[in-house]
Amino acid sequence: MSLNWGPHFIVPTGTRRKYSGAISLRETLDKGLLARELAELGLSRKVLKISNPWYYRKKGAETWIKIGESDDEAGNFPVTWDTTKIENGSYEILGLMHVYVGNGAVQAAIAREAVTPLTVEN
Repeated sequence: MSLNWGPHFIVPTGTRRKYSGAISLRETLDKGLLARELAELGLSRKVLKISNPWYYRKKGAETWIKIGESDDEAGNFPVTWDTTKIENGSYEILGLMHVYVGNGAVQAAIAREAVTPLTVEN
């Protein structure tokens, strides 16, 4: 299945490659593709909750560190990340969008992830 309903990392500008200070991380969600995947999986289309936790790791590291989590769909699941607390360098950001569906008796959760590289210079 090649449906990619989310997450999709939103950057402040298409040309910005280096970040510093407080960064607002946001994701978009394609509800149409989500509905199609739920139907193809035979899952209920009744969405109970959508949340998006955010993680980062230094490029090449194995461990992800949680930045925060948001269920604010209207605001594109925003989380503020203060990069002044980490050393300069190349990092990866992971958005791991979770969708919880159910119809009372049966509940399920599905997730999609997106990893985005970025450079931090404070």
